[in-house]
Amino acid sequence: MLHDSVAVFSWFKIYFIENEGMAWGTRISDILPFISDRAAKIFLTLFRIVAIFGIGYWLYSVTKKQSSRILTVAIALIFAGALGNIIDSVFYGVLFEDSYNQVAGFLPKEGGYDSLLHGKVVDMLYFPMYKGYLPEWIPKYGGKFFTFFEPVFNIADMAISTGFILLIVFNKRAFAKEN
Repeated sequence: MLHDSVAVFSWFKIYFIENEGMAWGTRISDILPFISDRAAKIFLTLFRIVAIFGIGYWLYSVTKKQSSRILTVAIALIFAGALGNIIDSVFYGVLFEDSYNQVAGFLPKEGGYDSLLHGKVVDMLYFPMYKGYLPEWIPKYGGKFFTFFEPVFNIADMAISTGFILLIVFNKRAFAKEN
């Protein structure tokens, strides 16, 4: 069920949420309030689909050019993660019933909880490594309760993040000029 969790370790939980937006649940309509949630979801999903074709073409071209292995792996991770999130976003609403107060059924007779392109992305990995109050001497936030690392994410998000981290950390090797 939605918001169910299983503690694997004190610092790692499997925590089931459905993300309606982008990173950390942010919706386009949160940023641009004049856009309805449904229109924003369609825009986001279509943007993701266009982006995956662009990333796929980039991956194809670096593979064909036999670019650095780091660049190829990084782009492949970004591509795979983006594709995984798009599959959830496009099909999840059609394939599953809602999971409020129940375990979501697969392929319900009445249809899913929403239409094609309106699915939510399932996030489940939660690493609350530290929970406690911040020291009083920290400006603005001192004395407030704090959880590090609070975002809940999925394996696709990890692949995307790892790909970007590889590109940043190994930038010179990833984009090295051929002599």
